[in-house]
Amino acid sequence: MSFPIPTALARWRLLLGEPAQGALGGLTDAAQAADAALEWLYGRDPERALRGERSGSLDPSQLTAPDWINDVHRLFPQEVIERLERDAVERYGITEVVTSLDVLERIEPSPSLLRAVLQTKHLMNPAVLAAARRIVAEVVRRLMDKLATEVRQAFAGPRDRRRRSRLKIARNFDFAHTVRRNLARWDPQRRRLFVESLQFISRSRRHAQRWDIILLVDQSGSMVDSVIHAAVTAACLWNLPGMSTRLVAFDTAVVDLTRDVADPVELLMKVQLGGGTDIAKAVAYAQGHVANPARTLIVLISDFYEGGDPGELVRRVQALVQAGCRVLGLAALDAQAKPNYDRETAARLVKVGAEVGAMTPGELAAWLAGKVR
Repeated sequence: MSFPIPTALARWRLLLGEPAQGALGGLTDAAQAADAALEWLYGRDPERALRGERSGSLDPSQLTAPDWINDVHRLFPQEVIERLERDAVERYGITEVVTSLDVLERIEPSPSLLRAVLQTKHLMNPAVLAAARRIVAEVVRRLMDKLATEVRQAFAGPRDRRRRSRLKIARNFDFAHTVRRNLARWDPQRRRLFVESLQFISRSRRHAQRWDIILLVDQSGSMVDSVIHAAVTAACLWNLPGMSTRLVAFDTAVVDLTRDVADPVELLMKVQLGGGTDIAKAVAYAQGHVANPARTLIVLISDFYEGGDPGELVRRVQALVQAGCRVLGLAALDAQAKPNYDRETAARLVKVGAEVGAMTPGELAAWLAGKVR
């Protein structure tokens, strides 16, 4: 989609706002429309009054959210559109952006809007909720495309140089054997090796016995990014041979979502964000589903702010570790892996044998693969 490109002076005028009108001059029609779209959003900033700037008008001609979305998509490039939509939802809490059918049919899917949908879907009527699924499905598809490759690479078996492979993929390429097989085609004058036969190494099967992975996901409001990535990660793990994946969401109640693991869109639409947190209850649920402790991995994704009894949580984690389970506590599971968590509770879990950290989904896959080798 093409969009009007303002002059350098016009860009400065758009950046500085109406107070710069006298110094930088007026705007063209397209730039005036862009200025109105920016004013509709950033005119809400309460700090503008403190800086002595004029506040936005509240007269009847003000843009509506659907009008604003249409103008934003017409007037700005893609990276600016995503920033404006993100600020509308996250910075200014304009829930109409994700609860209006007109807007949802026009808006660009993005991770920030997926978060907003999950946090406001309880406000949506059935028609709006159906449109919201488009955002959820598209963002999940993008995450799945990226993470599925990382999971497959993490769980691929070790290379076996004794056996050749017919699977001609880069990670199985045998450089040394390829050179040896094609030495007869070395051209000393041109100093080049002409390769006719590429050699690939087979991989040994890693999982002879079944492993059970139990993902416990805190669905409090602050954990929305981790909930999203846990759902996608579980879906990627679901089809791995020799692996059994269980996904459990919790606040003060525990909900087993395993039946929806293969459909992360449906799973996310069932998650109820917010409420209190009883981590010990979730860990107790996991204890009841451990069949073979020596081959069970329990991943607790939480900020560790326990609303129940922290001592009970520590005792249950200790019992799992002593039984032979491997327990990993994740303070964050998202693309940035920036943790915000109760460090005191996390430290107590480490003392009884759990591992605690913050990971991207790819790093979690590598950790899981390392434990089942």
